[in-house]
Amino acid sequence: MILWFQQKAEIIVTHDCLIRSVRAQYNAPAVLRMKSYIKPRTHRSVRLSRDNIFIRDKHMCQYCAKKLPVRELTLDHVMPVSRGGGKSWENLVTACHPCNRVKASRTPYEAGMPLLNIPEKLKWSPTFDVQMKFENADELWEPFLEALAVSGF
Repeated sequence: MILWFQQKAEIIVTHDCLIRSVRAQYNAPAVLRMKSYIKPRTHRSVRLSRDNIFIRDKHMCQYCAKKLPVRELTLDHVMPVSRGGGKSWENLVTACHPCNRVKASRTPYEAGMPLLNIPEKLKWSPTFDVQMKFENADELWEPFLEALAVSGF
């Protein structure tokens, strides 16, 4: 609504429900079209954080391949800190607690626990990554999503 009031967006389709203010009421927007393209910021580096490591590894233990909720995950240093390993994208992976205990202060090779994926720095920001699941999309979006599918986007 703010983008519409600022005349930065155009309302294409509305919902049946209303948004009310003290003096007016408006149909809630369902589909908006931006009047100008805003180029995303690409110069920012993705912050190294526990959550971003979990997102990179898809919340999956990189040793046993179990996908788990965050409370059951931990970070593991591929090269243990006790042996000079630091905190970096390339040295941190998602692990479940049992695998982390078994690996202990060894490398994956020494523990006989190969990594599923080679850890690397994220090249995109999870905050801005929008994964549209078409089957869960509002029915008002269907004509627009079909147009995207036809265009090969």
